[in-house]
Amino acid sequence: MSDKSSNTAPRVVVITGAGKGLGRAFALHAAANGARVLVNNRKRDGELSSADAVVAEIKTAGGEAIADYHDVRDDGAAQALAGAALNEWGRLDAIVLNAGVNGPAARFGGQASEGFRDVLETNFFANLAILHAVLPHVSASGAGRVVLVASSAGLYGVRGRAPYAASKGALIGLGLTLAHELHRDGVGVNVLAPYATTQMTAGAMAAQDGIGERMTPESVAPLATWLTSAQCDATGEIWVAGGGYVRRARMMEGDGAAFAALGDVAAALEAGRPMHNAMGFAGAEASFADFAAKGAL
Repeated sequence: MSDKSSNTAPRVVVITGAGKGLGRAFALHAAANGARVLVNNRKRDGELSSADAVVAEIKTAGGEAIADYHDVRDDGAAQALAGAALNEWGRLDAIVLNAGVNGPAARFGGQASEGFRDVLETNFFANLAILHAVLPHVSASGAGRVVLVASSAGLYGVRGRAPYAASKGALIGLGLTLAHELHRDGVGVNVLAPYATTQMTAGAMAAQDGIGERMTPESVAPLATWLTSAQCDATGEIWVAGGGYVRRARMMEGDGAAFAALGDVAAALEAGRPMHNAMGFAGAEASFADFAAKGAL
């Protein structure tokens, strides 16, 4: 993917859910590396603004930042995020969609449909609205970048968190599709699945001896900064990161086997289960073409 932008002005990056945890670490690191950052985090009545606190940290260190206090689910929040960045700096180069919730922990049988809708409203539909609002401006950058913060739960599922896993799986599918559609516009779209000790994960991390201390939000931040940079040429990729370590994840399909009748199915499944010669594809169309060709043999 080429970098069509010759503008040497500092990058303008919007980061949602940036008042604490991963978002805060992303905002501080981006600003320390020269980006102008819009720090979004909702402000609750009667509480000090965490977004203001992060902006103050950035400015104290000599960086540029402004705060936005919208809940990403609010009507008009998506347009306000884009408008604030454009009004302040006249451009919008990248966005990190980090804001999210995990919802209540319960087995699927104990999860009401309203709980699924509530989690999806924040983790998927709010991000969808933001993308609609910012993509025209990100595309105009010439080196636009989008980072969708998902989770390994969206790749593999996780016990007791069906709404969360479903929402992150939907986000991954959206990100990979956008990567295909926006490639010609010079927009890189990638998915980040981080492991970090945050308010959301503190309990789980505490149960793992020594792991929580290593899996800091700050150890993931350099990757987020790189993925929003004009120099990053990755797109349509899923990156799992934590503790200063990163590896790529990908949907894979292995060799298959033919079946003609019910009696053939068990043997065909057993032949395909080892995933011999597994490979990924650049889109569902490529997967189908390969499947159709092999199935015809």
